[in-house]
Amino acid sequence: MSRSGNFFSHLLPSRRGSGRWSAPQCVDRNLIVIGGGAAGLVSAYIAAAVKAKVTLVEAHKMGGDCLNFGCVPSKALIRSAKLAHQIRHAERYGLEACTPKLSFATVMARVEATIQAIAPHDSVERYTALGVEVLQGHARLLDPWTVEITSQEGRVQRLTARSIILATGARPIVPALPGLDQVNHLTSDTLWQYLAELKQPPTAMLIVGGGPIGCELAQALARLGSHVTLLQRDERLLPREDAEISTLVQQQLEADGVEILTGSQPQRCERNGTTQELIISQKGTEQRLAFDALLFAIGRRPLISGYGLEELGVDTGGKLEVNDFLQTTHPHIFVAGDVAGSYQFTHTAAHMAWYASVNALFGQFWRFKVDYSVIPWTTFTDPEIARVGINEREAQAQGIAYELTRFELKELDRAIIEGATQGFIKVLTVPGKDKILGVTIVAEQAGELISEYVLAMRHGLGLNKILGT
Repeated sequence: MSRSGNFFSHLLPSRRGSGRWSAPQCVDRNLIVIGGGAAGLVSAYIAAAVKAKVTLVEAHKMGGDCLNFGCVPSKALIRSAKLAHQIRHAERYGLEACTPKLSFATVMARVEATIQAIAPHDSVERYTALGVEVLQGHARLLDPWTVEITSQEGRVQRLTARSIILATGARPIVPALPGLDQVNHLTSDTLWQYLAELKQPPTAMLIVGGGPIGCELAQALARLGSHVTLLQRDERLLPREDAEISTLVQQQLEADGVEILTGSQPQRCERNGTTQELIISQKGTEQRLAFDALLFAIGRRPLISGYGLEELGVDTGGKLEVNDFLQTTHPHIFVAGDVAGSYQFTHTAAHMAWYASVNALFGQFWRFKVDYSVIPWTTFTDPEIARVGINEREAQAQGIAYELTRFELKELDRAIIEGATQGFIKVLTVPGKDKILGVTIVAEQAGELISEYVLAMRHGLGLNKILGT
């Protein structure tokens, strides 16, 4: 039985074992969580809240991608860029427009200060105080119940647990381009250190990838003074959105000074002295693009190698296969967050963590199937794009009949007052029924506006009930 001597002490690992491994007679922990990002932190928090004996293992920085390389620094940069844009266009509000006195080093210092202000929420100290044992080091599974942890100083310890949650996150994808090792190339993980070392914004920033990350950073850096060129392999930006949204975003980015090349494919990189170039093929024509920095924003790949999964016989071909309860082929090993590869959002990681931790701790009594039916997300361009459910493009591709209700923000008094009339709200409903299929909002603060529809869809409220409030 468990040595923790708590409510969970009588819960044994399955006597059936797992493949060629036999379950241990007793375990050191109720739960071991590998990864200290959003999914791992929430998993450990839940375990500690119910007084389980839990160990959280993090090899790098607590807070994971969101705090250190993703949501927090990018949104801090976007906020500064938006204010610079408003100063530059102050005449829209009856003030004198002027060029903002911008210190890029000060902007980046604010980004770092924002990270540091939030870091205590995700810190070792906070989670230790909550009752979580936090170990800094690299974790590797030796069998479905045993984890070997190697500290940064080389110390090795082994712990056993009734269940293990993998919350190892994802890493940016970098294409294998000839000559790439000769030039200054970045990802969303390495961008922030590069920017922090600059006195001025990059003179020539080349961003490959016209998805949410590429569009957000392209607009922000352009508004802060960089010359930005954005490359997109597809014929339009944000290809998962409706075509009219792609057009609107492209027009806004171009108005902010971003040069956009759609239908372009990187071929190779070359360096001639201090000149760095990316050679692309665009609609059959080869072009050479000089740059100071080259940023790849073409997606993130689940981080699954190096944790002993291959030796356990877990299929790691691109993404981990999990069942509806977030279990891998070994029922004692659960998965949560970006490593699952389904929805790589911070709020979804936390959502999955609830299911993984509850199933891992209480699976012998209750099990819950993970629910992806109502997953919202926001692209933080200006204007923002927020979505939940399906959009028109997806409905048409899947042959789903729908009725469309559309409201233009230019018809809303409050939007006119705020000078934020660019955008609309689109609601798809089942024909003849008051059931919402999906909502898309293009607006300032669309990420906040979408919440009402998320709540309605989650609890089966129709559009008429929203209008009736």
